[in-house]
Amino acid sequence: MKEIRFYGQGRVTQRRGGMLRVWLGFVAVAVLLALAGCGTNATLPIKAQTGSNPNLPPPKSELIPTVNIAPAEGWTGGSKPQAAPGLEVSAFARGLDHPRWLYVLPNGDVLVAESNAPAEAKGLGGLKGWVMKRVMKRAGAGVPSPDRIVLLRDSDGDGVADVRRVFLDHLHSPFGMVLLDGSLYVADTDALLRFPYREGETSITARTEKVTELPAGPINYHWTKNVVAAPNGGALYVSIGSNSNVGNRGMTVEQGRARIVEVDPATGDKRMFAFGMRNPVGMAVQPGTGALWAVVNGRDELGGDLAPDYLTRVTPGGFYGWPYSYFGQHVDPRVKPQRPDLVARAIVPDYALGSHVAALGLAFYTGDLFPARYRDGAFIGEHGSWNRRPRSGYKVIFVPFADGKPAGPPEDILTGFVAADGKARGRPVGVAVDRAGALLVADDVGNVIWRITPTPQ
Repeated sequence: MKEIRFYGQGRVTQRRGGMLRVWLGFVAVAVLLALAGCGTNATLPIKAQTGSNPNLPPPKSELIPTVNIAPAEGWTGGSKPQAAPGLEVSAFARGLDHPRWLYVLPNGDVLVAESNAPAEAKGLGGLKGWVMKRVMKRAGAGVPSPDRIVLLRDSDGDGVADVRRVFLDHLHSPFGMVLLDGSLYVADTDALLRFPYREGETSITARTEKVTELPAGPINYHWTKNVVAAPNGGALYVSIGSNSNVGNRGMTVEQGRARIVEVDPATGDKRMFAFGMRNPVGMAVQPGTGALWAVVNGRDELGGDLAPDYLTRVTPGGFYGWPYSYFGQHVDPRVKPQRPDLVARAIVPDYALGSHVAALGLAFYTGDLFPARYRDGAFIGEHGSWNRRPRSGYKVIFVPFADGKPAGPPEDILTGFVAADGKARGRPVGVAVDRAGALLVADDVGNVIWRITPTPQ
């Protein structure tokens, strides 16, 4: 049999190697179970940490992080999440492969990025990295990246996709997509790409054109890159997450990260648009004002009550605190050396969403299908916590707007992603409004695109 080595302790056979792998699997489970009993409990309800003035208690640095993941299981027997009163949900498409992000083309076709972390990403390393890799695997994030974009078409208008085609293949952990001036832009994990697009086509075979490179590398802690177009079409906004939780590996590896950049689509030149944002994923241009808004993930391992994810209008040139402070000028004591000059200018976000909800998807409602009160408000997909007990997120919410600003508490729109046994049937990510005005939700654990509509009267 082939000889292998394990930690330099001599030769063992493949059979013994297999036994060792099984033993390590048991060790991994034991470690995760032990961690599940460690850490701290949240003391505040999520509703106390939402809005423009959230309750922010003193930080509790966690030597052993709280691990409270909802193990991924998927939907069975035709089960589905629960829509809010007055709304109903159905499956627009099932049987996808880790669908993460959505984009609706002008003709109504829906593009779905089937994607996950790049295979070459090494993660944090060490015991914490080893544990986190297994935590994410239990959460459903350990599957290989399909690296493609799929086109879904509802040709008969019945609310169910009856055409499914591979639209683009052999990508590199694709995520954001936007159509501008006859070209489809795709944000891979390491580059912004451009493809020619003709309305109605169900696949693109043209050669890839690289617009500009994006920060990636072997760690690539936050791998997702999103892209939206400026209202005048003269620029693209690309979101880039940090390469660590709070600068743990030094700020050298954070060059060009934790920010939103503005890219000239003609030349590929890019400049910083806003920075100090740990992981800005969902972005959307606000109807009426043309302002860019984003949802941003706060930091981990400060206890279950810190730090809240947030929704905010993005101020050009603005600094949002990371890693030195959170939600304005609340200093993170773990970060050394500090930058009081930057903290002094840290912008307070517009609207807190609660700690650890993992806000990812963002879409302003511009349709006419939903009741009028939803108009111009924001739908947000919350992927769900791993670092909080009790869990937070795992749902889609709605934030009402008035006079261009968030106005009122968030409302649950789609819930029931975690069953009574604590297992995740699904996890919402991207949200988008389809051509008919329905809300689409990408569920990367359930491998479903959900479609939400008002209940017929």
